[in-house]
Amino acid sequence: MPQVSDTAAQRIQVASTDPANIRNFCIIAHIDHGKSTLADRMLQMTGVVQPREMRAQYLDRMDIERERGITIKSQAVRMPWMTDDGEPFALNMIDTPGHVDFSYEVSRSLAACEGALLLVDSAQGIEAQTLANLYMAMEHDLTIVPVLNKIDLPAANPDKYAEELANLIGVEPEDCLRVSGKTGEGVEAVLDRIVSDIPAPEGNKDAPARAMIFDSVYDTYRGVVTYVRVVDGKLGPREKIQMFSTGSTHETLEIGVSSPEPKPSKGLGVGEVGYLITGVKDVRQSKVGDTITTAADPAEEALEGYQEPKPMVFSGLFPIDGSDYPVLRDALEKLQLNDAALTFEPETSAALGFGFRCGYLGLLHLEIVRDRLEREYDLSLISTAPSVVYQVTMEDGTDYTVTNPSEYPEGKIKEVREPMVAATILTPSDFVGPVMELCQSKRGQMNGMDYLSEDRVELRYRMPLAEIVFDFFDQLKSRTRGYASLDYQDDGDQAANLVKVDILLHGDHVDAFSAIVHRDDAYHYGVKMAGKLKELIPRQQFEVPVQAAIGSRIIARETIRAIRKDVLSKCYGGDISRKRKLLEKQKEGKKRMKMVGTVEVPQEAFIAALSSDAAGGGKN
Repeated sequence: MPQVSDTAAQRIQVASTDPANIRNFCIIAHIDHGKSTLADRMLQMTGVVQPREMRAQYLDRMDIERERGITIKSQAVRMPWMTDDGEPFALNMIDTPGHVDFSYEVSRSLAACEGALLLVDSAQGIEAQTLANLYMAMEHDLTIVPVLNKIDLPAANPDKYAEELANLIGVEPEDCLRVSGKTGEGVEAVLDRIVSDIPAPEGNKDAPARAMIFDSVYDTYRGVVTYVRVVDGKLGPREKIQMFSTGSTHETLEIGVSSPEPKPSKGLGVGEVGYLITGVKDVRQSKVGDTITTAADPAEEALEGYQEPKPMVFSGLFPIDGSDYPVLRDALEKLQLNDAALTFEPETSAALGFGFRCGYLGLLHLEIVRDRLEREYDLSLISTAPSVVYQVTMEDGTDYTVTNPSEYPEGKIKEVREPMVAATILTPSDFVGPVMELCQSKRGQMNGMDYLSEDRVELRYRMPLAEIVFDFFDQLKSRTRGYASLDYQDDGDQAANLVKVDILLHGDHVDAFSAIVHRDDAYHYGVKMAGKLKELIPRQQFEVPVQAAIGSRIIARETIRAIRKDVLSKCYGGDISRKRKLLEKQKEGKKRMKMVGTVEVPQEAFIAALSSDAAGGGKN
């Protein structure tokens, strides 16, 4: 583990709280380009983490982050740094996730900063999420500091990628800092560049206090812990504060900075980033994007909040044990406090009982939320197959918004509109053909193609979101040997030839297995689902037909054979008419049973059918 150098050790000082000496910045990059490792070195260089406490990916606090090796939550930390001329500075750093599904975390972090370190892996170069995060930072008018990481790797080619990066953001190749997050090489130069290039925060220290909530977490013992960036004025301990959105007032029991563990202070001034605890247990009282002011001298207008996240993928979440429904509701409320991009509303299903319809930013987001609910709140859950939001217009002009196949209206439909996305794919030029073939098979329309360098191509497609959220990313990776990267953004909607495929068991609709698919894929979905259920549902005392239907037209069928008792076992020889009589009697009994019988689908069959049907999200 790299040690703090002698020169760095001499420069570590108590951080200044003068706004002119504060620098707020975040680290943005594609997934797996070394953001958390570089953050580790900065924590060591500035001395806020002692060598005996240090561990890899120090700011990744959740077990799930460590297991998967990805950052899910942004983490804010305050670090002291002294320049060569002896002036002390306070550096407020926010380490952000890299995956497209957690881009809302990145956008909130950018709004709390004046600058950003744009990190690029010098062995892999610029990737799709690098571009997406860069454009997001430019929209916020942030100062960009270009950094090439992993220069110690044998495959690193910093000169080539410095050229690419310089062309992208309009600087000279020599302006791109070269560092190794692993060995610590070049990290001091990055800290000095942050001080020299990133502007100090602006704000009026004499104006009424205004602070923006950019994150919050729930602590079982202390209630809601709110993370804020102070824009104007000052917030102090034991002071009455007021929330703009609800008008509710609370007393600040503790206020301080994360360095990186919570450290109480005498207050937060202009430009400072820190946390405050009011002891409030109601999670709805602390909304991300809300403005905090003082109750004694309130500000007249709120700060401009964040753009609300738009869920891209919907899925039902149902507790396996129905009595866990209230526990699931509380768990979702607490998780929403920690993950502002999650949305949910109550839903009932004839097959699965009471649950919630949840909105996510993508499949990995869905997987992480479900994993966190099961781990952190000890719940056993079934999640239904992911779906997107469709707009349905009937012949009579009525409009419906469909987030769940069970909401799909009956009757004459004039038009169905599905959400579209603008997808950006970066791939080596050798794989352009397979990538274009894949995009066209997923109903994509090409919008453009640019060569970023001799061997790297950017492809832009307009595609249906429904085609992307299942197995598109897995197929993209397999066709490009893992070299391609994908990013996508909402791009309106478009009319399409879509139908609802219902699954019928013994003539009864099972809403959990219904799906809205393109007419060309309907037969394939019906055959696949019917075959899967035939394998999963145990045999009954009577024959059970499993059918897939579009409206009243059956498009696929499988039959679960009946369990038959051997009624002829007691007939030793004798006349054939006696055997026939027994078989006819059995047949009549089976027919009567079929008329009154119902099929019970075991929970295991639901879980197996739905989980294997939903393709898992991978890393970008």
